[in-house]
Amino acid sequence: MKSSNHRLSSRRDFFARTSDGIFGAALASLLGDDLFGAEAPHQPFNLKPKQGHHPAQAKSVIQLFMNGGPSQMDLFDPKPELNRYDGKPFPGNIEEIGNSDTTSIGVVMGGQYEFARHGQSGMWMADCLPHLGEMADDICLINSMWTDHPNHDNALYKIHSGRLFMGYPTLGAWTTYGLGSENQNLPAYVVLNDPLGLPKNGTRNWTSGFLPPTFQGTRLRPTGSPILNLKPQFEQPSAVAESARGLLNQLDEIHRKERAHYPELDARIESYGLAARMQLSAGEALDISREKAHTLEMYGVGDRRTDSYGRRCLLARRLVERGVRFVQIFLEEQPWDSHADLGANHRAICERTDKPVAGLLRDLKQRGLLDSTLIVWGGEFGRTPTTQKTGDVYTGRDHNMQAFTSWMAGGGIKGGTSYGKTDDFGHAVVENGVSVHDFHATILHQLGLDHQKLFFNRSGLEERLTGVEPPRVVTEILS
Repeated sequence: MKSSNHRLSSRRDFFARTSDGIFGAALASLLGDDLFGAEAPHQPFNLKPKQGHHPAQAKSVIQLFMNGGPSQMDLFDPKPELNRYDGKPFPGNIEEIGNSDTTSIGVVMGGQYEFARHGQSGMWMADCLPHLGEMADDICLINSMWTDHPNHDNALYKIHSGRLFMGYPTLGAWTTYGLGSENQNLPAYVVLNDPLGLPKNGTRNWTSGFLPPTFQGTRLRPTGSPILNLKPQFEQPSAVAESARGLLNQLDEIHRKERAHYPELDARIESYGLAARMQLSAGEALDISREKAHTLEMYGVGDRRTDSYGRRCLLARRLVERGVRFVQIFLEEQPWDSHADLGANHRAICERTDKPVAGLLRDLKQRGLLDSTLIVWGGEFGRTPTTQKTGDVYTGRDHNMQAFTSWMAGGGIKGGTSYGKTDDFGHAVVENGVSVHDFHATILHQLGLDHQKLFFNRSGLEERLTGVEPPRVVTEILS
């Protein structure tokens, strides 16, 4: 009798021989890096729509992730004391500023931009965000975010998965695990990364961790073919394609019977069905050629500075419009990480993203989608009030885990609100602190999920996105 390893190998050979179709290559793109080891489940894992724990305010999430750590005091949280002490030693305890080596800490650096109040709410924003300022009354600034680690890798794991180390499911994976998807012809969890490259930590930013791989993020390319090798290189007669698909289904059923409750196999089988359905639906969803000229202009499509990010914001709207549950948009590597020349660095990134982000908010609002779509903007941590020495100059700010700003809009969030408070230098939270777990619990709450009831049983432990210590839903920012 042939071993199961031999049968698996034969199945792979079958995939390889039919790889000019959706089989084989589409799977790798859809699943990315599978992480094996989840406890054998006793319930079906699929992406069919599921009921939440309570009525939801939002159906979908668009996360605009700003990797690298934007400076809160230069964009959203103005501090006059910074200008007063500009160029002078920090008047407080310098040990509280340094993340590790205090010898690199310079002097207090004044704000890099002019601030003005916007909207009826009078929300403060820097002059490098003129378009976002027009949407101030739809935004809730959370100026009192804090995290647990000052280094990018660990802080990124924390903001995405609630843990400081790799291998845990991300927010998007937990969301699709809890709710499934409204559209079975598109991935439930979509990632639109920058054509210039992957963000820091790469695909680990959207992993399913110990959850079944069905729930991990799927990268869609914003231009060209959404997923490489999704369609056959050469057209096949329909009878041949159906025959191949039928044989694959028979092999799948054999393996399912031999490996009951094996989520990795179920995920692979599901991926092939999704790949077949996506041949028609993905192309339509990502085709912006029929969008009106004024819509394209709203997102900055066609402008060299804003085209790339604008296209991805527009695609995000089209995806949630079609029932995709969770969409993430990333920039390349960590562009906000301004250890030097912060003024020029942040202005350049704002020129790339400000108009597209405001366009997304405006477009969703005009289409009546903002109420059911939760927009989340922010990075992994903030910046220090002092300069950091880079070479022989002090022109940037170091990492700051003690305070940073994120904002939300839509999905039952109270617009025109600024929540929380930092000290006079913007260095540490002094009022209404919001931890990463609080942040996640609030997002889940708006989606109709109770962070305490959303868990996965692994080796006898009830694993949660929000960890062991109960966080709080930040009800003050909810409408």
